[in-house]
Amino acid sequence: MCLLLAAEADPELDERAMDWAQIELDRLAGMLPYGLRGGRAWASAVTELLGGRLGFHGTPADYERLSSSLLHEVLRRRRGLPILLSVVWLEVARRAGAPVYGLGLPGHFVVGFGDPEEGVVVDPFAGGASLGAGPAELASGPRTPARTLDIVLRILTNIRAWAATRPEQSGVALWALELSLLLPSHPASLRYERARLLVERGSFREGAAELDAYAEVVAAVDDDAAARIRAEAVSARALLN
Repeated sequence: MCLLLAAEADPELDERAMDWAQIELDRLAGMLPYGLRGGRAWASAVTELLGGRLGFHGTPADYERLSSSLLHEVLRRRRGLPILLSVVWLEVARRAGAPVYGLGLPGHFVVGFGDPEEGVVVDPFAGGASLGAGPAELASGPRTPARTLDIVLRILTNIRAWAATRPEQSGVALWALELSLLLPSHPASLRYERARLLVERGSFREGAAELDAYAEVVAAVDDDAAARIRAEAVSARALLN
């Protein structure tokens, strides 16, 4: 799914390029030793390969690049955001048979090996640095492995955040929103965000219609908020004149 998402951002990511990314993940998995047992052994081997020998890691500058959220570019550059580097760790480890899972934290993403309640946690953004039994954020609650769809939604959220500070990239924000809305579980507020973005991009009629539709949803729980959204729709239609 990450490669299909990347294809939306990069028109040059054709079937051949997607095949390369899959083959590269397979190749990296094939570089891991055989017969490993236990989360700690797997964590050490995957980190030694990806973070050590191959130099996968992140830097503050990666937050300024859209390519840091695109899997094929992360594989090529060996740089990326925490969640994309974690996807590389996850996919390579899974292909090799490792017991591995992703863990979403506030503002960060890490990878665990072994049993979720006792496994070793590493930080791919820091080159796979060991976090021991896990960061403090994990101590107070259950370690729930991130679902694939949650990971995809989080990647799209990162892309939207990147585009939000760059008005000239509103097209990127729009496709990231539209892909997010296709996922079976997403925040309802994304509909409002998309409607407002349509208006900002000059699609006043479509944006107003989306605002009205969202107002109907909101009206079930908050009449005042629904009224404000309907007023926004009226203002958007006024821009047609």
